Amino acid sequence: METQAAIVEAVPARVPRGAILAMAALCAAVFVAALDQTMVLTVMPSIMVSLYIDVTRLNDLGWIITGYLLGYTIAMPLFGRLADVWGRRPMSIVALGLFMVGSAFCVFLGRLDLFVAARVVQAMGGGALVPIAMAAAADMFPPGRRALVLGIIGGAAEAGGVLGPIYGASLTALWSWRLIFLVNIPLCLFLMAVCWRMLRPGLVPRQEEAAAADSDPQPAPADGKTHWWERGRVDYVGAALLALALAGVTIGLGTGTQTVDTGGAAGATAVNWPWLVVSVVAFIAFVLFERRHQRPLIRLDFFKRPPFAAANIAHFLVGAALIIGMVEIPLYAYTLFGMTEIEGGLLLIRLTLMIPVGAVLGGWLADLVGYRITAVLGFLISCGGYLLVSRWPLDPTWVTTTRDLMISGLGFGLVVGPIGATAITAVGQRWMATGSALVTVSRMVGMVVGLSALSSWGVRRFNSLAANITTPMPTFRPPDLTDAEWQARVDAYAAATKAAAHAVFSEFFIIAAIIIGLAVIPAVFFYNKKARGASRLPFLPH
Repeated sequence: METQAAIVEAVPARVPRGAILAMAALCAAVFVAALDQTMVLTVMPSIMVSLYIDVTRLNDLGWIITGYLLGYTIAMPLFGRLADVWGRRPMSIVALGLFMVGSAFCVFLGRLDLFVAARVVQAMGGGALVPIAMAAAADMFPPGRRALVLGIIGGAAEAGGVLGPIYGASLTALWSWRLIFLVNIPLCLFLMAVCWRMLRPGLVPRQEEAAAADSDPQPAPADGKTHWWERGRVDYVGAALLALALAGVTIGLGTGTQTVDTGGAAGATAVNWPWLVVSVVAFIAFVLFERRHQRPLIRLDFFKRPPFAAANIAHFLVGAALIIGMVEIPLYAYTLFGMTEIEGGLLLIRLTLMIPVGAVLGGWLADLVGYRITAVLGFLISCGGYLLVSRWPLDPTWVTTTRDLMISGLGFGLVVGPIGATAITAVGQRWMATGSALVTVSRMVGMVVGLSALSSWGVRRFNSLAANITTPMPTFRPPDLTDAEWQARVDAYAAATKAAAHAVFSEFFIIAAIIIGLAVIPAVFFYNKKARGASRLPFLPH
């Protein structure tokens, strides 16, 4: 079996120039979509002024980010399947069109609710681009270079997320925050023209596709009858149910707020339970519907294939572990290490900047030595990096922080190519976009679940440690204390609180290291493909 033995594949001597140009266009499209995930983070104050949002509505402001996450996630499965059925080229144009329309509305709308709705539309186009780009790249390049090209596309997406805040702040300084959305319009028009010119019209001849569609899906019901909504080439009902399930878990867990009780009582996380119930019900209905549909949105039997199931589990764990670092490192830079916001952002970049570098390196290495070995190596490196972070003192040196975060980021990057290549190889050519969409959604869900669960635990853990602080919190100065005695009490309480926060910080990264270390187990089931000649990059002369 492929999962048990290495497969050696020959690599053609030369890759067509058109494929290289098409991949460059796909990388640019994914990069732009990823920029828009994070570019609003640094311009929130300007958006608040323009949309007349005062400080009493800061919770509503979070929907600008949550709305993008929601649209980005729910669009992937449907557009992945549409790209498999109707072709990469037309669906890339549709995705870019949605992204452009959403961006245009963001420029002109002046109400928060409408602005969030425009962000959702924009995100649906951006989220659709990811599986389409991955599948199109896998089509154009031979299997022996599959992990490398997927690593390059993954690196473009990660780089967009890293540079988004700087990009947003720079464009806003030129004119207004609206410029960050306005420039998307000509960019999308240019990319639409390039994708239409460079991408192939379809995957396989229509006759072969129809025959494959009849052989792939679930068997027909015993009575030989199907409802009208079960006969289409794309399962829109299933897509709606899955979108509702993903929306439920995103809203239910992603909009909770944490409270810290300095008096030591158990803090709580505000979880939107009705949405979680909706998510569970919708997911159960989705599974039952997919088992009956003749041409399902997702073939559930894919999850019976160990490599595909393993890739989704591993990416879920990656999302849960990565979000801890991306949230906690800036937070503790401000509160624990006494850094400014700019310094905290620069500290985080030492982690995130290495992810796209590792993604390209991991893709090249996976094609050279195999998906399984590369993934295991990446998980172990990121686990080791997080363990080093957990041992930081209260005043870590620049060398220590840089070394440990770069090690962690490199490990996370190394696994991008192997995970994507394993998922795509497991489902086959006719389901490549769907498979890449599912494995990406697994990471997004992992980020939502990981952030909610770990932040809830962190609040409770801090409150538990704070309850054991023997020095009372200084609220007012008793008249019998001298200035020196009062200052000593204030300093003692601050030191005890800081020690409690430092303990939670260390435990956060120990738990995150365990989570990413557990990903080694599913990685054992990855394909162990490698190719002759894969050590040469596809865009260099041979």
